[in-house]
Amino acid sequence: MLYNILKILRYLTIFVSYIMKKNRPHIIVLPKVFDPRGSLTFAEGGNHVPFDIARVYWIYDVPAGAVRGSHAHKEAESLIVATSGSFTVHLSDGKSTESFQLNRPFEGLFVPSGYWRTLDNFSSGSVCMVLTSLPYSETDYIRDYNEFLKSCGNHE
Repeated sequence: MLYNILKILRYLTIFVSYIMKKNRPHIIVLPKVFDPRGSLTFAEGGNHVPFDIARVYWIYDVPAGAVRGSHAHKEAESLIVATSGSFTVHLSDGKSTESFQLNRPFEGLFVPSGYWRTLDNFSSGSVCMVLTSLPYSETDYIRDYNEFLKSCGNHE
């Protein structure tokens, strides 16, 4: 009986950890198929990506020193992948900031809604691919940082 209780507690811990992680930014390792002719990585919505994919876009030819992003989404979730080269993603929830260096085409950064994002430090030739959970809608964007802080309950 004690064994069964411990087993249930273990599964509950795993489940709670999954739920907590889903609502926090984190790196998702995507499948990587090695082939001597070249590797292949893929992502399936609802499987490798924790949402159904509604839109895909990519950013490239970023001039040296340029900053991209500088917005938050009210509802949309994203998976950001450096398909080529590297760049840094800075995320803020209005209270703390975390930075992620992306440089592997088989790793994506999951960004839940409600996080301010800026992307910088793009290497020459880098390509940033973004998978999102919703089609484009300007009403989903918060483009003013002070407005973002107010939406988080922070008044600076």
